[in-house]
Amino acid sequence: MVWSPNRRDIIKAGSAAVLTGFALRSAFAEDIPVKPEAGAIKMGIEPWLGYGQWHIAAKKGLFKAAGLESVEIVNFNTDADINAALAAGQLQCGNIATHTAMNFIAAGLPIKIVALLDVSKTADAMISDGSITDIKGLKGKQVAYEEGTTSDILLNYALSHNGMTIADIEKVPMPASDAGSALIAGKVPVAVTYEPYLTLAMQQNPKVKMIYSAGENPGLISDVFVVREEFLKEKPGQIVALLKAWDAALADYRKDTAGGRAIISQAVGAKPEELATAFDGVVYYSLAENKTELSGNFTTKVIPEVHKAARTAGILKKDVDLSSAIDPRFVDAATK
Repeated sequence: MVWSPNRRDIIKAGSAAVLTGFALRSAFAEDIPVKPEAGAIKMGIEPWLGYGQWHIAAKKGLFKAAGLESVEIVNFNTDADINAALAAGQLQCGNIATHTAMNFIAAGLPIKIVALLDVSKTADAMISDGSITDIKGLKGKQVAYEEGTTSDILLNYALSHNGMTIADIEKVPMPASDAGSALIAGKVPVAVTYEPYLTLAMQQNPKVKMIYSAGENPGLISDVFVVREEFLKEKPGQIVALLKAWDAALADYRKDTAGGRAIISQAVGAKPEELATAFDGVVYYSLAENKTELSGNFTTKVIPEVHKAARTAGILKKDVDLSSAIDPRFVDAATK
């Protein structure tokens, strides 16, 4: 089974600045052409089921139905590789975790976030051997997790919202794929990881329980669609068409979830039954839902909280101007 922990490897701006930028950009949504321009598109992707609607779009001809001549989905196994390809202009667009996008922008990569793709709820979580039942019980205890990842963000967020810091626990750094195994083996009482490792751990030992998940703050662990700035200017109609294809794929998925999961599972190198719990822990976002989130909760609440957790964990090295990081015009144009 192919699973990419790197997709999950790893923002302070005022809400007023974010909303001001949003309002100004939204005013020009009507200037974006509805019909896509000619030419091929190369889109970067990693084997994470959160990006699955693109695979459905490709399988069912939804890119062509949206008027796109050619969309090549280019697979990468690490954030570093997709970053390099985006930076070099080998890709016009890509799918990455929200905090990864913030790091890319902080590093000067000329990209914009144009849509929210998915949010993890119970697909990222903290599990214990049964001896600990809540976050306050972590004080002085060993916690296995992978530093610099979404697990790191989730742990720091959970601690801070319970009046604690990372200094209150004993860190046991290890890959996310090993954290659940360490818990089962009795090496640590708590592990922070994600699917499918969560389900595997709970299946092997019925005493293992989930004590905290990303669902405590939906959006904290999430993925976004990013596009290079020059491509936004050169081929705006293609971006609108891509978003329409995503939306059509999601509508199809919601009508035939079993069929959609089969397509996505095959694309990421797994069997549907292996990812059943993982699928259940992820929420995909339509364009209509994007309109609400990009002008509301995701922009004004979630992203600043991701920023705080990432900065506390040392994952994000500098602040990002969110008023220019998110460009909602294309979602607006795609829903007109």
